[in-house]
Amino acid sequence: MIRVALVDDQALVRAGFRALLDAQDDIEVVGEAANGDDAIRLVQAARPDIVLMDIRMPGLDGLSATGVLAADPDLAGSRIVILTTFELDEYVFEALRIGAAGFLVKDTEPAELIRAVRAVAEGDALLSPGVTRRLIEEYATRAKAPVDAAPLAELTEREREVVALVGEGLSNDEIAERLIMSPATAKTHVSRAMVKVGARDRAQLVVLAYESGLVRPGWTS
Repeated sequence: MIRVALVDDQALVRAGFRALLDAQDDIEVVGEAANGDDAIRLVQAARPDIVLMDIRMPGLDGLSATGVLAADPDLAGSRIVILTTFELDEYVFEALRIGAAGFLVKDTEPAELIRAVRAVAEGDALLSPGVTRRLIEEYATRAKAPVDAAPLAELTEREREVVALVGEGLSNDEIAERLIMSPATAKTHVSRAMVKVGARDRAQLVVLAYESGLVRPGWTS
């Protein structure tokens, strides 16, 4: 059973998500919160698998709450998915950088929401790769300079290739096809790269690929 916590200051939004998710045999909503402070307490108490987190809320906002939760090693099993009204929300890139597993636009189709929850629960970090890629490119172009690329020095040449493709938003199957390897091998390379660079999940690997200069905005296709 996939356990989900809902965090949004709009009761109607929470009610809609709860009705949709609770109707699934493999998903259970274990709690709701209307602001960041309550979200932190909820996640600490319920330890959900997935947290659907709104950004703009009164009091402690979703970005700050995400930072607190992502920094707590005891809550590593709770993966945060940011809810946003706009695809190019100025705060979403920062949320991915500090530990969110991905994001969803609030008006996403019901079937896509369910698929996304299941995908993140299985370990897939990036949702709607094309949209995520555009968002990351948009805000990566605003960075003054690449960050320290020292973590990449630990990677093999093949792992660097794989991380670059992850940065393009490719799935393991797509990476396997591009590099002529099995999906299992691609997944292994991704997992090893995450361990070596200290990335919490695939989303942070994408951010590192851009911030280190391994992938540059406009290079993707």
